[in-house]
Amino acid sequence: MRSLIIAVVLTALTSTAIADEIGSVSTKFKLMGANDKIVIEVFQDEAIPGVACYLSRAKTGGVSGAVGLAEDTSDASLECQQVGPITLPDDVRSGKRNAEDVFKKRTSLLFKTLQVVRFYDAPRHTLVYLSYSDRVIEGSPKNSVTAVVIQPWNTPTAPTPAPAATGQ
Repeated sequence: MRSLIIAVVLTALTSTAIADEIGSVSTKFKLMGANDKIVIEVFQDEAIPGVACYLSRAKTGGVSGAVGLAEDTSDASLECQQVGPITLPDDVRSGKRNAEDVFKKRTSLLFKTLQVVRFYDAPRHTLVYLSYSDRVIEGSPKNSVTAVVIQPWNTPTAPTPAPAATGQ
């Protein structure tokens, strides 16, 4: 039991990205407590600035959802985009950090998490992000994948002012 408590605490302290909620839509009315909904969140890959990921996921409402006792379903969708210049760290480029957690969110009180992990596809110069849900005992085969082809990023230069007109 003690090792289970330690594992839960360490999982909670794992350094992964923090998501900002973009919005949500209700999917099922609940008489007591919040409605079930789909939440849209955005987070950035902390190890690779220049990548933003948008995640939609199910969130269970009702009284049990409000107090954190409900278990959210494993349904999620993921899309990542290049939003700035990307410089890959050497350990990412070499594949040593493949399957590294980029985002993690508890979806039940203790045993279930939604995770996003990153891989680097060197031949195609592409970052691949995978979302999936797991439990202590058994995970879910539901997953979503997205790829970010790393492109050169040109910062637009300020326009040059037009020459002043001379009065003639």
